[in-house]
Amino acid sequence: MKNLVLAACSALALAAPANAQEAPETLVTILTAPEPQTQLMAMVLALQSADQGAAPHVLLCGPAGDIALKDAPESATAGQPPRDMSPKALLTRIAGLPNATVEVCAIYLPGRGDGPEVLMDGVGVAKPGEMAAAMIAPNARIASY
Repeated sequence: MKNLVLAACSALALAAPANAQEAPETLVTILTAPEPQTQLMAMVLALQSADQGAAPHVLLCGPAGDIALKDAPESATAGQPPRDMSPKALLTRIAGLPNATVEVCAIYLPGRGDGPEVLMDGVGVAKPGEMAAAMIAPNARIASY
């Protein structure tokens, strides 16, 4: 019986750090999905995490990179139900936050044959090493869509 109690106490002691884990400092959102509703929900959650104190770091790759274009396609600018918000409108809000980072994948613009001048204000081009560091930072969480 004594061994059982000791084992239970040890298990609880090991589980305590996981339960007491601090909130993340950064939410890294990696968005590749082409669907406007998925893109919008990713932006909603990134904004909500910012409201709760996490710094949003958004990485847009593939079709999702189109949201960050100055001349974004209608799929990125059309309002979605239920509040008639668009992925681009919320990305613009995120990009305006002082603690936010918004970037397109390093291969997005070369794949289009464009330079960074086609991106909206507040959006940069990710550097793979720095992006990897952001993803593995101890106080970061990753959301991928």
